[in-house]
Amino acid sequence: QVQLVESGGGLVQAGGSLRLSCAASERTFSIYVMGWFRQAPGKEREFVASISRSGGSTYYADSVKGRFTISRDNAKNMVYLQMNSLKPEDTAVYYCAAALRRAPTRGMDEYDYWGQGTQITVSS
Repeated sequence: QVQLVESGGGLVQAGGSLRLSCAASERTFSIYVMGWFRQAPGKEREFVASISRSGGSTYYADSVKGRFTISRDNAKNMVYLQMNSLKPEDTAVYYCAAALRRAPTRGMDEYDYWGQGTQITVSS
């Protein structure tokens, strides 16, 4: 059982930046593909970014490509989401997720473990 705890959420003005962190309890963290998802009020949860087990491959939703960067530190059991040029439409609860699979995936159903989420609010 992997426990994931997100941190770094908050209120930011449009154009600003935030960095989300996700701490994993699992000692074998490096065997998991990691992803970030988000859910805005009244909307379904959607894919944001995913990173391979080694960190060598990353994938992004078109809506965040060029603005967000996912990274991981396997020595620290951490995954990060650097968010720049934030827009009001980025407002959502952001979730960290872990998938026991070989390749990154956008599919929410492919992820086995989820954090509780952290709120990001971008004001205009």
